[in-house]
Amino acid sequence: MIAIDLAIVWAFIIAFAVFVYVVMDGFDLGLGILFPLFPEKHDRDVIMNTVAPVWDGNETWLVLGGGGLMAAFPLAYAVLMPALYTPMIVMLLGLVFRGVAFEFRWRTTKERNKWDVAFFGGSILATLAQGIALGAILQGVHVEGRQYAGGWWDWLTPFSILTGVALVIGYALLGATWLVMKTEGELRDRAYHLSWVFLLAMLGAIAAVSLATPFLHVQYTERWFAWPNVLLTAQVPIAVAVITALLLRSLAKKYDYQPFFLTLALFALSYAGLGISMFPYIVPQSITIWQAAAPTNSQIFMLFGVAGLIPLILGYTAWAYWVFRGKVKPGSGYH
Repeated sequence: MIAIDLAIVWAFIIAFAVFVYVVMDGFDLGLGILFPLFPEKHDRDVIMNTVAPVWDGNETWLVLGGGGLMAAFPLAYAVLMPALYTPMIVMLLGLVFRGVAFEFRWRTTKERNKWDVAFFGGSILATLAQGIALGAILQGVHVEGRQYAGGWWDWLTPFSILTGVALVIGYALLGATWLVMKTEGELRDRAYHLSWVFLLAMLGAIAAVSLATPFLHVQYTERWFAWPNVLLTAQVPIAVAVITALLLRSLAKKYDYQPFFLTLALFALSYAGLGISMFPYIVPQSITIWQAAAPTNSQIFMLFGVAGLIPLILGYTAWAYWVFRGKVKPGSGYH
């Protein structure tokens, strides 16, 4: 019983770390995706200054999620990584390009446009790779015994491309609503307009992924539509409709803060839908969280470290965002 409880605890910790990464780094990557839509140098400087004080701590949660998966569920890590080598490598390269471009564009004038291109390219590559990896996991991987038995390109399917494009749209919406919250004047007005565009696109993407997911496997169909499960699962699309209505209202009234946090709520509901589809599998249809779990003693030992580490990271992150709260004005900022 202890091992089962610990497996659930660690599944929650890893899911929490991944979701916080999506929240913290999603709008950051979204700003890079939106970069070509703001061609003026002064606008791009303001955009980057909105995240300059906090952006480099966001990947902490990605490391925590990946490291936690390897330590707490080594079998799942050993199966999933060979299946996702290509998108994971592309994601890491995209994050490297984005990070280098972020710092170097402030230190040159002649080559700034090239670094802006690198910032956009790294952001969209990393986002696409994350979405494709998610789609590849959700559709399932070929497992024989205790190892991955599929091919090098199994991750590349129409469904994984759909989830990749959906994540690009979602991050762009996060970036646009972040600009609504952090900027003012003409830049803020343009961000409002883009928020409308990407919200409509995101609703279409959510609908497409939601319709496709239950038909990937018969277990997904039963989880979402079988009685009495449907009484619970139906609450997710109802909540999405309510949050969407509130988000449309907040954009119509040109509120500053509500659009961003309501967009985060849409991401949370989408994430909940993913959990409903997958649980209790960590490798869908092949390996459950209990089958993949590390020995009980190892899970307990790691839990002591995480119990101190997560509150520390959360506290520091909250403090950093509090210190750099408020609007960012042209000509001022971190750089």
